Amino acid sequence: MRHHHRMPFGAEAETDMTRFRLWAPDARAVDLVLENPERIVPLKPDAEGWCEARIPGAGPGTLYRYRIDGEALVPDPASRHQPEDVHGPSRVIDPEAFDWAHEGWLGRPWHEAVIYELHVGTFTTEGTFRAAIAHLDELVELGVTAIELMPVNDFPGRRGWGYDGVLWFAPDAAYGTPDDLKALVDAAHGKGLMVILDVVYNHFGPEGNYLHAYAEHFFNRNHQTPWGAAVNYDADGSRAVRDFVVHNVLYWLEEYRFDGLRFDAVHAICDDSDVHILEEIAARVREALSDGRHVHLVLENDANQAHLLERDYAAQWNDDIHHAWHALLTGEDGGYYADYADDPLGHLLRCLSQGLAWQGEASAYRGGEKRGEASAHLSPSAFVAFLQNHDQVGNRAFGERLGALVEGDALRAATALLLLSPQPPLLFMGQEWNAATPFQFFCDLGPHLADAVRDGRRREFRSFPQFRSKEAREAIPDPLAEGTFAASRLDRGETRDGWRALHRDLLALRHAELTPRLGDGTRCVEAERTGERALRVAWDLTDGARLSIEANLGPEVG
Repeated sequence: MRHHHRMPFGAEAETDMTRFRLWAPDARAVDLVLENPERIVPLKPDAEGWCEARIPGAGPGTLYRYRIDGEALVPDPASRHQPEDVHGPSRVIDPEAFDWAHEGWLGRPWHEAVIYELHVGTFTTEGTFRAAIAHLDELVELGVTAIELMPVNDFPGRRGWGYDGVLWFAPDAAYGTPDDLKALVDAAHGKGLMVILDVVYNHFGPEGNYLHAYAEHFFNRNHQTPWGAAVNYDADGSRAVRDFVVHNVLYWLEEYRFDGLRFDAVHAICDDSDVHILEEIAARVREALSDGRHVHLVLENDANQAHLLERDYAAQWNDDIHHAWHALLTGEDGGYYADYADDPLGHLLRCLSQGLAWQGEASAYRGGEKRGEASAHLSPSAFVAFLQNHDQVGNRAFGERLGALVEGDALRAATALLLLSPQPPLLFMGQEWNAATPFQFFCDLGPHLADAVRDGRRREFRSFPQFRSKEAREAIPDPLAEGTFAASRLDRGETRDGWRALHRDLLALRHAELTPRLGDGTRCVEAERTGERALRVAWDLTDGARLSIEANLGPEVG
């Protein structure tokens, strides 16, 4: 079986020709430049700035770019493949060339989710989609039911986290071809694993984004974000931008058959429209995917907007529960941990019993700004819980994992609480064996940005006591150095005192005793302190059974 999401822009291969279509309302002239052999086709814009041509013979494999105003050569913003990275030509792809083996896969219900977050480039020695396939059986045996890929859309260079992607439709060529990514998803489905993709719609990266050269209306300067002018979801020209994003969502779900998407930092999406872009996305997904598939939309939302979880979105990453756990286990109180350090156990209990710790209270870390909405009425399944993820490890100066910071017994107790509570648990790659390798911030930007990124990374930590001296800051790993990337690659030869067996046994217990009893009717009925760092929590499950957990998260015994 073959799958093809047909887009109203980009390069769409047809029977005997390819249609090329670009939105360039601010360009004076646009040419299509075909390579090997070179052929230049002038494009005439319509009244709305769309430029189109149908070219016989320019089939799959054709390399092409657009020339703006007779000068700048730019890739297609809707490119399906960039074999020579973000500054190179785009390649016409036949989406139907890949034959899916597991067409009958309809996904899994959300209450079965046990999520494993991984970065394709450091998950294996090879760092490719195909190489990851060889390790899927290990994840199934562990008890994982879903893998979540950090962003794979094309980013500049050979290495990066993916959150500075600029070509949202093109899987990064450092990891493989579009068919290689489809092969990973298809293989996962054959083993009963859902695959979730992390996507970024709040900004474009600083290198390789050519939209300003011909479509200034892609951005709204009335809204400013940490990355500059916001993506334009609500001003003149926003209809084309909104369609671009909606089709990107449907493209990943239909053409690549992902089982869900995790939307990065939606609190940084600026949209004053009557219908917020997140609402439109959810409505379009419901309309397009009505074939019985389980498709799950998950948010990262620092604003804790619980109303988005009442219908359209399955869950959000619960940073609150991570921060409470971290403050409790490590005693750290810098940065955002300051909001949890006064009573980390109390915040943890509130997360376990009501979902969010911050539900409209004033946040001292945010200068007294109120944060969050009431969440106690929502099911525990709406809150993805984790002890570690790429952010909370990688945004530390040295990328230390929790195992380097916390005594083993306390970490084992926290792991049991994570994996046996009703919230969907998330593990970060290597967590299952308490990996000693760090996960550091790395990228491969061009020389014109390298110094700014390097200096900015070190400047981030200037307010921390241990990094007040210049010498201490200079010890922070250089994000541009290839060694920083290499140090973050998993070492599968590690053996760590039965950690893998602990995770496997706990997840086997979860699947046997807890998962069949989970559903929207699951509710917390008890949450109390039993010691300085100890607690008791109980939930009524959908079949009338009650789950009770007592945990001591401190170093003391008993």
